[in-house]
Amino acid sequence: MPYLPMPPPLPYVESEGFWEGCKRRELVIQRCKDCGTYRHPPIPMCPACQSWNWEGTKVSGRGRVEGFTIVTRAVFPGMPAPYNVVRVELEEQDGLLILGNVIGCHPDEISIDMPVKVTFEDVTPEITMYYFEKAA
Repeated sequence: MPYLPMPPPLPYVESEGFWEGCKRRELVIQRCKDCGTYRHPPIPMCPACQSWNWEGTKVSGRGRVEGFTIVTRAVFPGMPAPYNVVRVELEEQDGLLILGNVIGCHPDEISIDMPVKVTFEDVTPEITMYYFEKAA
């Protein structure tokens, strides 16, 4: 069952496009307009070329689990344990990592290199969260 992390996300200037993309059910990642490097989480300056020119770019949302942990004690109200936190490397670029949760599978099924794809869930009328699910 999808859940809303506590506290809810608070968009800032560089991340607004990311959360607006989630509302449209699109994974939108920053990309440098000068060198083409993707970056996440959203930040004002490109770590590759130090350019301040960037745009939000829709990506496939496909990747592989690069690392994960299973949380066995409840940390936040509304997030019953156990749950997982995964680090996914997106297919668009080596080293393009995003944190999230895998839904729809038992924690024992999650493994390194497991293929995943993004999915979205409206958790409130204002907030659409992204999650990952096993991919074929």
